[in-house]
Amino acid sequence: MKRVLRKLTTKEVLYQGVFYGIMFLIYSLDKHDMRVYSYDFAFFGVYSLAALFTGYVLVPKLFYQKKLLTFWMSVSIMLLAIYFLEEYFLEKVLVGGDRGRHVSNVFYTLLGFAPIIFMMVSFKLSWDTLQKQREVETLQSAVKESELRFLKSQINPHFLFNNLNNLYSYAIENSPKTSTIILELSSLLRYMLYDCKEPFVSLKKEIENIENFIGLHELQIEDRGKVVFSKEGEGSRYQIAPLILVVFIENAFKHSMSSQSDDIDISISINIKNNGILEFLCENTYFPKSNTDKLSSGIGLVNVKKRLELVYKDKYQLKITDQNNRYKVFLELDLKANHD
Repeated sequence: MKRVLRKLTTKEVLYQGVFYGIMFLIYSLDKHDMRVYSYDFAFFGVYSLAALFTGYVLVPKLFYQKKLLTFWMSVSIMLLAIYFLEEYFLEKVLVGGDRGRHVSNVFYTLLGFAPIIFMMVSFKLSWDTLQKQREVETLQSAVKESELRFLKSQINPHFLFNNLNNLYSYAIENSPKTSTIILELSSLLRYMLYDCKEPFVSLKKEIENIENFIGLHELQIEDRGKVVFSKEGEGSRYQIAPLILVVFIENAFKHSMSSQSDDIDISISINIKNNGILEFLCENTYFPKSNTDKLSSGIGLVNVKKRLELVYKDKYQLKITDQNNRYKVFLELDLKANHD
């Protein structure tokens, strides 16, 4: 019982006190003369103790533990004990008169006080249900945050692995572009390590990161094709989950460059509308007979789809098509959802 009392919160005691006060008024004023008698406090005190014992002892130890037979037997014994206490002691000592001399039928008496006790116990059950719901919501939020962090931790090494391989190739060839690539890669890593710790980042910063990312890969394409990047709209007042768009862009570069020696064509556009809708389109050419037969596979794309579902739920639309040697990704995000 001491452990139960330690778990009581001030809010629970306050709300339960108000509820019990209302129940007392309903019980005591339910008479023809609308008066409150002194013995009403004694009767209601017994009912309150029974409700508290049921709600804080019997319910958690028996009802919640699925010991239903023992629970209902205990409740029945308690109700019978209250009946005998009321009919053979309280009414005779405190009330007196005809009521004190008359012993009412057990079922009639139970119908008088059992509903009151059950209503007060129902308050405790409702309170417990509300607290459990809050705990579940907190746990779901923690699980969601943990999963998002795990997915982001997978994306970053995946991104770094691909770019270090490219950097190694240029270093072996003593390419003059090596220092530029190191500088661009350093900027990207700084963004991922420091700016991407939060669930959402400035859309303006994310687009700047994308521009650096595209510039880094353009150095590798050289004269083997063309890359077109365009953006429309003002993104400074919006936020976006980091490292989502860049995964699709990385996928486009990876598959075009690995399957084509020339005629590479990559087109990327970002359009921020006035209503907070972001439209992202990424297209790239590829040769299907190369090692890129499964364009929709890989750690990056699998993770970004999971992140979209976790972060944006029904606030996004993703459409991926693969026709005529062109791989197209269209993503629509409701950026307003970040401010809800």
